[in-house]
Amino acid sequence: MRKPDRTLIADMEVFQGAGPEMLDAILADARVLRIERETAVFAEGEEAAAFFLLLDGHVRVVRTTPAGDQVIMRYIGAGQLIGIAQAIGQATYPASAIAAVDCVALAWPGSLWERFMARTPGFAAAACRTVGRRLQDTQAQLIDMATGQVEQRVARALCRLARQSGRQTGAGLEISFPLSRQDIAEMTGATLHSVSRLLAAWTAMGIIAGGRQRVTVTDFARLQARAGNHPPDAGGEHGP
Repeated sequence: MRKPDRTLIADMEVFQGAGPEMLDAILADARVLRIERETAVFAEGEEAAAFFLLLDGHVRVVRTTPAGDQVIMRYIGAGQLIGIAQAIGQATYPASAIAAVDCVALAWPGSLWERFMARTPGFAAAACRTVGRRLQDTQAQLIDMATGQVEQRVARALCRLARQSGRQTGAGLEISFPLSRQDIAEMTGATLHSVSRLLAAWTAMGIIAGGRQRVTVTDFARLQARAGNHPPDAGGEHGP
């Protein structure tokens, strides 16, 4: 694939302050990846040989429990760094990243991480903010899983996704990537039966609408009321 023009990344948080020559050098070291839906960008436990910037699409971040169950930690959208195990001193990826839709990403060798941190304006600060937000997000999720009722957890997850990636349609805020009931169950620690029952009830009440793997929040205020009081949301799309 042809290298992208510098204007594609010039306005991204991670490269703020980098001039034209620096942006060209950054792109010269990058590989452009096109990742098909449901394909792994990287897998949990693999050597962290590269770090990535998502240019287009959404990925879901998944961890596997010792019992073999999958837990969806979060979804990440365009403009975000992923696979930055080096930022937390890890030699392997702590989770898997799976393309929720067809995606395009830039990839750099992991050996360049220290150079980016030292020489690329804005990169170190953006990476530190990303790690901080992820830690906050993970802590909030753990507290929610430990203390929240199933209805609250599911409502909070849908509110968060609608805020992060919802696009306004005539029906409401449509979550802009495929989201199955199994995905929601894995995000919230709920059973598939419980999620199906809740979504069916909320659809009948006019709170949400949806087709196959699509969810539209038609009444955000009522869904938020179902979420109740909850831990602070990190407010962004972040991943490993």
